[in-house]
Formats: sequence, structure tokens, C-alpha cells
Amino acid sequence: MKKIINTNQAPAPIGPYSQAVVAGNMLFTSGQIAINPQTGLLETEDIKSETNLVMKNLAAVLIAAGTDFSAVIKCSIFIKDMNQFAEINSVYGTYFNEDAAPARETVEVARLPKDVNVEISAIAIIP
Repeated sequence: MKKIINTNQAPAPIGPYSQAVVAGNMLFTSGQIAINPQTGLLETEDIKSETNLVMKNLAAVLIAAGTDFSAVIKCSIFIKDMNQFAEINSVYGTYFNEDAAPARETVEVARLPKDVNVEISAIAIIP
């Protein structure tokens, strides 16, 4: 059995998918990008601000599912330019306790939805 998670505190899906799905005690989020959920506009002026908005959007989905970053066990990061990895990583790292950081992969891709620079998804445990 699965439960669909949607919140107006994160960007509405831009296709036929849900913001997240709960299956058992596991939460699987869709990738979040830097769309401001209040305005519906992209905010990609610099990579640190863009990453911060992505993480805030991801936090909103986690909260809507009844959890937070402490329950995240895996993240996937897709970036357009690996040269921006250090800046993305510096923002990403502020959302996790150093001793409880999730598993993760970071992959450079040719193109992302709406031509953003970073997209992040997560898998978490629902308490």
C-alpha cells in the first residue's frame, strides 16, 4: 500500500508524478528543483541560493510526510556542472548532522528540468 504526499509548501509537480510516495515506513521523494512554491518562479541566480531553495523544498516534502532530514538515509544529487560541486556540497551539508549524513551519489548530467543547475531527491524512514 502506498500513500501519496503533496504539499503546497513545495513546488507543484510539473508532470505526472507526486512530490513523494510513502510505502510502508519508507518515503521516496521526487527530485526537487529551485522553484519558489509561493511564486512558481525559478530562482537560479547563483548556485548556493539555488541549492538552498532546493533543500528547503525537499524539507517541506519531508515535513508533509511527517519526518525531517534526520530520517534521510539516501540522497541523489544531479548537477549540470561538476565544477559547482563544492558550492552545492557546502549548502547541502548544512542540512545534515555530520555524524548522521545519508548515503549519496552526485552525478553530472547534460540537462535538468527547466534547465536548472541542481536537482536533489531523497529516501527517508518514516518514524
